[in-house]
Amino acid sequence: MKIPPYILLVLATLLWGGNFVIGRAVSEDIPPLTLAFLRWCVAFIIFFPIAFHQLKREWRLLKRHWFIVIILSLTGVTAFNTLVYIGLHYTTSINASLMNSSTPIMIYILSFIFLKEKLSKYQLIGTVLSLSGVAFIIMGGSFTRIVHFTFNKGDLIVIAAVLCWSIYSLLIKQYATRLPGQSTFLVTIGLGAMMLFPFSLYETLSSATAIHWEWSTFAAILYVGIFASIIAFLCWNSGVIQLGANKASIYLNFIPVFASIFAVLFLSERLHSFQLIGGLAVVAGVILSGKINKQRLQS
Repeated sequence: MKIPPYILLVLATLLWGGNFVIGRAVSEDIPPLTLAFLRWCVAFIIFFPIAFHQLKREWRLLKRHWFIVIILSLTGVTAFNTLVYIGLHYTTSINASLMNSSTPIMIYILSFIFLKEKLSKYQLIGTVLSLSGVAFIIMGGSFTRIVHFTFNKGDLIVIAAVLCWSIYSLLIKQYATRLPGQSTFLVTIGLGAMMLFPFSLYETLSSATAIHWEWSTFAAILYVGIFASIIAFLCWNSGVIQLGANKASIYLNFIPVFASIFAVLFLSERLHSFQLIGGLAVVAGVILSGKINKQRLQS
Protein backbone atom coordinates (compact mmCIF):
# COMPACT_ATOMS: atom_id res chain seq x y z
CA MET A 1 0.00 0.00 0.00
CA LYS A 2 1.45 3.34 -1.09
CA ILE A 3 1.28 6.06 1.55
CA PRO A 4 -0.06 9.39 0.17
CA PRO A 5 2.67 12.06 -0.06
CA TYR A 6 0.82 14.58 2.09
CA ILE A 7 0.75 12.10 4.98
CA LEU A 8 4.50 11.48 4.63
CA LEU A 9 5.28 15.22 4.53
CA VAL A 10 3.06 16.03 7.51
CA LEU A 11 4.62 13.16 9.48
CA ALA A 12 8.12 14.45 8.70
CA THR A 13 7.31 17.98 9.87
CA LEU A 14 5.56 16.62 12.97
CA LEU A 15 8.71 14.69 13.91
CA TRP A 16 10.93 17.71 13.22
CA GLY A 17 8.61 19.91 15.28
CA GLY A 18 9.01 17.45 18.14
CA ASN A 19 12.79 17.75 17.86
CA PHE A 20 12.66 21.37 19.07
CA VAL A 21 10.52 20.43 22.06
CA ILE A 22 12.67 17.43 22.99
CA GLY A 23 15.82 19.55 22.77
CA ARG A 24 14.28 22.05 25.16
CA ALA A 25 12.83 19.40 27.50
CA VAL A 26 16.18 17.69 28.16
CA SER A 27 18.31 20.84 28.14
CA GLU A 28 18.96 20.46 31.89
CA ASP A 29 19.64 16.70 31.69
CA ILE A 30 22.09 16.37 28.81
CA PRO A 31 24.51 18.99 27.41
CA PRO A 32 23.88 20.09 23.81
CA LEU A 33 27.06 18.83 22.14
CA THR A 34 26.63 15.40 23.72
CA LEU A 35 22.97 15.26 22.67
CA ALA A 36 23.96 16.08 19.10
CA PHE A 37 26.77 13.49 19.15
CA LEU A 38 24.57 10.71 20.53
CA ARG A 39 21.80 11.64 18.10
CA TRP A 40 24.01 11.07 15.09
CA CYS A 41 25.58 7.93 16.56
CA VAL A 42 22.10 6.39 16.86
CA ALA A 43 21.16 7.66 13.39
CA PHE A 44 24.32 6.17 11.87
CA ILE A 45 23.70 2.77 13.47
CA ILE A 46 20.11 2.71 12.20
CA PHE A 47 20.82 4.08 8.72
CA PHE A 48 24.00 2.10 8.00
CA PRO A 49 22.28 -1.16 6.92
CA ILE A 50 19.83 0.86 4.81
CA ALA A 51 22.42 2.79 2.78
CA PHE A 52 25.54 0.60 2.98
CA HIS A 53 25.07 -1.13 -0.38
CA GLN A 54 24.53 2.21 -2.14
CA LEU A 55 27.62 3.57 -0.40
CA LYS A 56 29.78 0.72 -1.75
CA ARG A 57 28.64 1.42 -5.30
CA GLU A 58 28.96 5.21 -5.02
CA TRP A 59 32.08 5.56 -2.86
CA ARG A 60 34.30 6.77 -5.72
CA LEU A 61 31.78 9.45 -6.63
CA LEU A 62 31.71 10.68 -3.04
CA LYS A 63 35.53 10.74 -2.91
CA ARG A 64 35.53 12.91 -6.03
CA HIS A 65 33.47 15.51 -4.16
CA TRP A 66 35.07 14.97 -0.75
CA PHE A 67 35.40 18.67 0.09
CA ILE A 68 31.70 19.38 -0.51
CA VAL A 69 30.73 16.29 1.51
CA ILE A 70 32.78 17.58 4.46
CA ILE A 71 31.15 21.02 4.21
CA LEU A 72 27.72 19.38 4.07
CA SER A 73 28.53 17.43 7.21
CA LEU A 74 29.95 20.47 8.98
CA THR A 75 26.96 22.73 8.24
CA GLY A 76 23.99 20.36 8.10
CA VAL A 77 24.90 17.71 10.67
CA THR A 78 27.51 19.12 13.04
CA ALA A 79 26.74 22.84 13.29
CA PHE A 80 22.99 23.15 12.66
CA ASN A 81 21.67 20.66 15.19
CA THR A 82 24.30 21.49 17.78
CA LEU A 83 23.57 25.21 17.60
CA VAL A 84 19.83 24.52 17.86
CA TYR A 85 20.36 22.44 20.99
CA ILE A 86 22.64 25.11 22.48
CA GLY A 87 20.10 27.80 21.65
CA LEU A 88 17.32 25.81 23.31
CA HIS A 89 19.18 26.17 26.62
CA TYR A 90 18.37 29.89 26.49
CA THR A 91 15.20 30.31 24.43
CA THR A 92 11.86 28.57 24.05
CA SER A 93 11.13 25.81 21.57
CA ILE A 94 8.39 28.01 20.11
CA ASN A 95 10.85 30.83 19.38
CA ALA A 96 13.40 28.43 17.90
CA SER A 97 10.92 26.70 15.59
CA LEU A 98 9.45 30.00 14.39
CA MET A 99 12.86 31.36 13.46
CA ASN A 100 13.72 28.10 11.75
CA SER A 101 10.85 28.85 9.36
CA SER A 102 12.90 31.68 7.87
CA THR A 103 15.26 29.16 6.23
CA PRO A 104 13.83 29.58 2.70
CA ILE A 105 14.30 33.34 2.97
CA MET A 106 17.90 32.88 4.11
CA ILE A 107 18.46 30.63 1.09
CA TYR A 108 17.12 33.35 -1.22
CA ILE A 109 19.53 35.85 0.33
CA LEU A 110 22.55 33.53 0.02
CA SER A 111 21.60 32.70 -3.57
CA PHE A 112 21.47 36.41 -4.35
CA ILE A 113 24.84 37.12 -2.70
CA PHE A 114 26.90 34.12 -3.84
CA LEU A 115 25.13 32.78 -6.93
CA LYS A 116 24.04 36.17 -8.29
CA GLU A 117 20.46 34.93 -8.67
CA LYS A 118 18.02 37.78 -9.20
CA LEU A 119 15.15 38.32 -6.80
CA SER A 120 11.78 39.56 -8.02
CA LYS A 121 10.17 42.48 -6.23
CA TYR A 122 7.71 40.03 -4.64
CA GLN A 123 10.55 37.91 -3.33
CA LEU A 124 12.11 41.05 -1.89
CA ILE A 125 8.82 41.92 -0.20
CA GLY A 126 8.57 38.37 1.18
CA THR A 127 12.16 38.55 2.42
CA VAL A 128 11.60 41.85 4.22
CA LEU A 129 8.33 40.56 5.69
CA SER A 130 9.90 37.34 7.01
CA LEU A 131 13.01 39.02 8.39
CA SER A 132 10.79 41.60 10.09
CA GLY A 133 8.90 38.72 11.71
CA VAL A 134 12.16 37.14 12.90
CA ALA A 135 13.32 40.50 14.31
CA PHE A 136 9.99 40.97 16.09
CA ILE A 137 10.33 37.54 17.73
CA ILE A 138 13.92 38.22 18.79
CA MET A 139 12.87 41.57 20.28
CA GLY A 140 10.06 39.88 22.20
CA GLY A 141 7.66 42.41 20.71
CA SER A 142 9.51 45.28 22.36
CA PHE A 143 11.40 47.74 20.18
CA THR A 144 13.30 49.02 23.23
CA ARG A 145 15.53 45.94 22.99
CA ILE A 146 17.11 47.40 19.86
CA VAL A 147 18.17 50.49 21.80
CA HIS A 148 19.55 48.55 24.75
CA PHE A 149 20.82 45.53 22.76
CA THR A 150 19.21 43.14 25.24
CA PHE A 151 18.52 40.26 22.88
CA ASN A 152 18.06 36.67 23.99
CA LYS A 153 21.33 34.96 23.08
CA GLY A 154 19.47 31.71 22.49
CA ASP A 155 17.51 33.36 19.66
CA LEU A 156 20.74 34.64 18.09
CA ILE A 157 22.32 31.19 18.32
CA VAL A 158 19.30 29.68 16.54
CA ILE A 159 19.68 32.30 13.80
CA ALA A 160 23.28 31.11 13.36
CA ALA A 161 21.92 27.56 13.11
CA VAL A 162 19.47 28.65 10.41
CA LEU A 163 22.35 30.20 8.47
CA CYS A 164 24.25 26.91 8.62
CA TRP A 165 21.22 24.94 7.46
CA SER A 166 20.66 27.40 4.62
CA ILE A 167 24.23 26.90 3.41
CA TYR A 168 23.70 23.14 3.63
CA SER A 169 20.43 23.34 1.70
CA LEU A 170 21.97 25.53 -0.98
CA LEU A 171 24.83 23.07 -1.49
CA ILE A 172 22.39 20.15 -1.60
CA LYS A 173 20.48 21.98 -4.33
CA GLN A 174 23.66 22.75 -6.27
CA TYR A 175 24.98 19.16 -6.09
CA ALA A 176 21.68 17.28 -6.32
CA THR A 177 22.55 15.76 -9.69
CA ARG A 178 26.14 14.95 -8.73
CA LEU A 179 25.84 13.49 -5.24
CA PRO A 180 23.67 10.43 -4.43
CA GLY A 181 21.17 11.05 -1.65
CA GLN A 182 21.32 8.14 0.80
CA SER A 183 25.03 7.40 0.65
CA THR A 184 25.86 11.10 0.99
CA PHE A 185 23.59 11.33 4.02
CA LEU A 186 25.21 8.29 5.61
CA VAL A 187 28.73 9.68 5.15
CA THR A 188 27.77 13.14 6.44
CA ILE A 189 26.24 11.51 9.54
CA GLY A 190 29.43 9.55 10.19
CA LEU A 191 31.68 12.58 9.66
CA GLY A 192 29.42 14.73 11.83
CA ALA A 193 29.59 12.24 14.70
CA MET A 194 33.40 12.18 14.46
CA MET A 195 33.57 15.99 14.48
CA LEU A 196 31.34 16.14 17.55
CA PHE A 197 33.11 13.39 19.51
CA PRO A 198 35.95 15.47 21.08
CA PHE A 199 33.50 18.20 22.12
CA SER A 200 31.12 15.64 23.57
CA LEU A 201 34.01 14.02 25.44
CA TYR A 202 34.97 17.39 26.93
CA GLU A 203 31.37 17.95 28.08
CA THR A 204 31.16 14.46 29.56
CA LEU A 205 34.39 14.92 31.56
CA SER A 206 33.27 18.32 32.85
CA SER A 207 31.46 18.14 36.17
CA ALA A 208 29.53 21.29 35.29
CA THR A 209 27.78 19.54 32.40
CA ALA A 210 27.18 16.04 33.71
CA ILE A 211 24.52 13.90 32.06
CA HIS A 212 21.52 12.93 34.18
CA TRP A 213 20.80 9.40 32.98
CA GLU A 214 17.07 8.86 33.36
CA TRP A 215 14.51 7.06 31.19
CA SER A 216 13.52 10.41 29.67
CA THR A 217 17.14 11.03 28.62
CA PHE A 218 17.34 7.68 26.81
CA ALA A 219 13.94 8.28 25.22
CA ALA A 220 15.03 11.72 24.00
CA ILE A 221 18.22 10.35 22.43
CA LEU A 222 16.28 7.59 20.66
CA TYR A 223 13.67 10.07 19.45
CA VAL A 224 16.12 12.55 17.93
CA GLY A 225 18.33 9.75 16.57
CA ILE A 226 15.62 7.60 15.00
CA PHE A 227 12.41 9.58 14.53
CA ALA A 228 13.69 13.14 13.99
CA SER A 229 16.62 11.96 11.86
CA ILE A 230 16.02 8.73 9.93
CA ILE A 231 12.23 8.33 9.78
CA ALA A 232 11.62 12.04 9.11
CA PHE A 233 14.35 12.04 6.44
CA LEU A 234 12.91 9.00 4.65
CA CYS A 235 9.32 10.30 4.84
CA TRP A 236 10.33 13.72 3.56
CA ASN A 237 12.36 12.37 0.64
CA SER A 238 9.58 9.98 -0.38
CA GLY A 239 7.00 12.76 -0.19
CA VAL A 240 9.15 15.12 -2.24
CA ILE A 241 9.66 12.46 -4.93
CA GLN A 242 5.90 11.88 -5.21
CA LEU A 243 4.73 15.49 -4.94
CA GLY A 244 7.65 17.58 -6.17
CA ALA A 245 9.98 19.93 -4.31
CA ASN A 246 7.97 23.12 -4.91
CA LYS A 247 4.69 21.71 -3.60
CA ALA A 248 6.42 19.89 -0.74
CA SER A 249 8.28 22.96 0.55
CA ILE A 250 5.08 24.58 1.80
CA TYR A 251 4.68 21.72 4.30
CA LEU A 252 7.76 22.97 6.18
CA ASN A 253 5.52 25.66 7.65
CA PHE A 254 3.90 22.94 9.75
CA ILE A 255 7.09 22.61 11.83
CA PRO A 256 6.47 25.67 14.06
CA VAL A 257 2.77 24.73 14.27
CA PHE A 258 3.54 21.27 15.68
CA ALA A 259 6.41 22.59 17.82
CA SER A 260 4.15 25.23 19.36
CA ILE A 261 1.38 22.71 20.07
CA PHE A 262 3.81 20.26 21.68
CA ALA A 263 5.51 23.03 23.67
CA VAL A 264 2.21 24.25 25.10
CA LEU A 265 0.98 20.71 25.88
CA PHE A 266 4.17 19.14 27.27
CA LEU A 267 6.42 22.01 28.41
CA SER A 268 3.74 24.43 29.58
CA GLU A 269 5.20 27.12 27.35
CA ARG A 270 2.92 30.05 26.57
CA LEU A 271 2.26 31.23 23.04
CA HIS A 272 2.64 34.99 23.29
CA SER A 273 1.12 37.53 20.94
CA PHE A 274 4.54 38.66 19.67
CA GLN A 275 5.36 35.05 18.72
CA LEU A 276 2.07 34.69 16.87
CA ILE A 277 2.49 38.01 15.02
CA GLY A 278 6.15 37.38 14.20
CA GLY A 279 5.49 33.78 13.19
CA LEU A 280 2.66 34.77 10.86
CA ALA A 281 4.93 37.37 9.24
CA VAL A 282 7.70 34.79 8.74
CA VAL A 283 5.35 32.21 7.21
CA ALA A 284 3.53 34.79 5.07
CA GLY A 285 6.83 36.02 3.66
CA VAL A 286 7.93 32.47 2.84
CA ILE A 287 4.60 31.65 1.15
CA LEU A 288 4.70 34.88 -0.87
CA SER A 289 8.27 34.29 -2.03
CA GLY A 290 7.71 30.62 -2.79
CA LYS A 291 4.49 31.24 -4.72
CA ILE A 292 6.06 33.92 -6.90
CA ASN A 293 9.15 31.78 -7.43
CA LYS A 294 7.00 28.85 -8.51
CA GLN A 295 5.05 31.00 -10.95
CA ARG A 296 8.29 32.28 -12.46
CA LEU A 297 9.56 28.72 -12.93
CA GLN A 298 6.34 27.70 -14.71
CA SER A 299 6.28 30.74 -17.01
